[in-house]
Amino acid sequence: MRKRSPSRLGRFVARFARAQRGVTAVEFGLVALPLMVLTFGALELALVFLVSTTLDQATEAASRQIRTGNFQISAANTRADFKNLVCSGMSWLNGSCASGVTVDVRTFSTFAALAATPAISPATFNPVTTPTCFTAGQPTDIVLVRTYFVWNLFTPLLNNALENMGGGSGKRLISSTTAFRNEPFDDNPPIGTSC
Repeated sequence: MRKRSPSRLGRFVARFARAQRGVTAVEFGLVALPLMVLTFGALELALVFLVSTTLDQATEAASRQIRTGNFQISAANTRADFKNLVCSGMSWLNGSCASGVTVDVRTFSTFAALAATPAISPATFNPVTTPTCFTAGQPTDIVLVRTYFVWNLFTPLLNNALENMGGGSGKRLISSTTAFRNEPFDDNPPIGTSC
């Protein structure tokens, strides 16, 4: 009986199965996407933590100026001036701080009233339309300082996991809060305002 020779297609398939050239490229192609997602995801998460920590420190430093009365007795004591104080502590963001930071400073008569004040929800936050307040308070006033920073996420596949502003915006709202009682920095304080 005569042995039948393999067809041209069969020989090609057999040769392709034995080939070793390009195996590394194929294996890298299979591993590259998950590796890149993990790498960029770790970088994205690290940046979110870095911005959060920076915002906390900048808020605390700027709030100290209110707590000690230096902010209230200075000539530069407006909302924009306080925002600039916060942004000066976030200088590594190179200008995105001025457009991304929102400040909310309120005074209260008791800590119980302060505790009853809810934070702004990230899902409904809008830097233009969300109502905020600014009153630095007088000596011995209880003050609540909240700062918000909108961070644009850059990893496309992880936006859904890290965004909290909703609607597929690719943005994360990072906030910082501090509360304190102002020091008695003036014996004859002017009548303060509240909101």
